[in-house]
Amino acid sequence: MNRITDYPKLKTDIKNWMTDYIKSSGMNCFIVGVSGGIDSAVASTLAAETEYPIFALGMPIHQKPEQETLSDAHLKWLSEKYSNVESHKVDLTNTFDTFKHDLERYATDNHALANTRSRLRMVTLYQFAGQYKGIVVGTGNKVEDYGVGFYTKYGDGGVDIAPIADLYKSEVWNLGKVLGVDSRIIEAKPTDGLWDDGRTDEDQLGATYSELEEAMETGQGSGLKVLEKYATMNAHKMNPIPTFTI
Repeated sequence: MNRITDYPKLKTDIKNWMTDYIKSSGMNCFIVGVSGGIDSAVASTLAAETEYPIFALGMPIHQKPEQETLSDAHLKWLSEKYSNVESHKVDLTNTFDTFKHDLERYATDNHALANTRSRLRMVTLYQFAGQYKGIVVGTGNKVEDYGVGFYTKYGDGGVDIAPIADLYKSEVWNLGKVLGVDSRIIEAKPTDGLWDDGRTDEDQLGATYSELEEAMETGQGSGLKVLEKYATMNAHKMNPIPTFTI
């Protein structure tokens, strides 16, 4: 697969697209969550490239030290390189623990609780967006958003603009290199950061991103069964909300 041959041009095209959007929206700034992964690193750097004010937020919840280290490093790099970036760390661990405690017996399903972490982060991003009249930037890629639905509905799926959602994971990695993203982030195994055991995306999905990309592009390959499984299982997230009409 070689859809993109000029990544510097892609960087400029996305930056210009984001700039045009915020100009037409009447909003003041971009709000983006930074997890320490490649997707949020690329999305936040593209937002910074627009020269509009950026609030970049690290929002740990019982985070693995290595994930938090990468998030902190990217926030530091971003705010040092771009004068329009304001970085903040909002530790939501106590918020999550309080939520879990208050719901008691209704908060025992680990998968539901993992999604709650993502939704708490979404609420935080939109608090900043409401406070500063900002646009929340999505960090999902093409495989996650349109292939397998590997995101939390009204969590990391709750955004205003999706600058990398038409890029495969391999293309996000390549764009990250052009943007100067820390090599440790580029080389790290992708993870959604929602589990205490630090499981990776590929552990959860049962296929590699390259296998899923091949299946999406060709309808063939070892990732096809996994793609079809999740496309069916997560259709309720990826399809428009069913609406009764008169």
